[in-house]
Amino acid sequence: MAHKIFQVDAFTEVPFKGNPAAVCVLEAPEPEDWMQSLAKEMNLSETAFLLPEGQGWRLRWFTPKTEVRLCGHATLASAMVLFTIQPALREEVLRFHTLSGELQARWVGGRIALDFPAMQPEAAGISPEVQAALGIPLKAAVQAGDYHLFEAQDAAAVRSMAPDFAALAQYTAPEVIVTALSDDPSYDFISRFFAPRLGINEDPVTGSAHCLLAPYWAEKLGQTRFTAFQASERGGVLGVQLMGQRVVLLGTAALVFEGDLLA
Repeated sequence: MAHKIFQVDAFTEVPFKGNPAAVCVLEAPEPEDWMQSLAKEMNLSETAFLLPEGQGWRLRWFTPKTEVRLCGHATLASAMVLFTIQPALREEVLRFHTLSGELQARWVGGRIALDFPAMQPEAAGISPEVQAALGIPLKAAVQAGDYHLFEAQDAAAVRSMAPDFAALAQYTAPEVIVTALSDDPSYDFISRFFAPRLGINEDPVTGSAHCLLAPYWAEKLGQTRFTAFQASERGGVLGVQLMGQRVVLLGTAALVFEGDLLA
């Protein structure tokens, strides 16, 4: 069956920046092992699979190694694909049925607003092992589910860090965020994201990480609206707003190519 596949650069207006995701629009359900094989073939941090379901879409995300419960940039990419191939949907709310519950996307003046669940930070320790693996001084830590967040001394340390990915792959938490206040007045905070246990040494721009970053920085800074920068090699900018138990992520995306799957 010939499914459509797209590659989209998320959280950027410029192709070849931001975070690339593959989006497969399914004509009919496919086995899980087929989806995992396609994600491995695409070899991007995430491949999203969309299938019409009820008044919305079933949405699943796979890294080259495993399925994940939440992914921001591939959701943004999925919304961009749907808003592009069916422009009439820009007048509606897209509803995605996922392992993390219902997620929503709206077209807002050329950008896409994603409605995601906020993560509740809990205090965490800083082990000598993770300190050594990340290779920079750390001054605070919190956790939420599979996500561990570490605050660095400053933004320069976040930008310059070169983690030991083999050591980090042995760390308890599979998803690691490192953040600091921004030294660029254009942004409130910066971050980087590492997940070698999931087959992703560094993710270029990670929407889901901001579901923990938003409440973390809201408590520290006493504000609920942020402009965030993820300081990977490709880089990406996100608008972030904490709204009670939800986080709204605002971003753009660039469609790079589309094609038909023959396998």
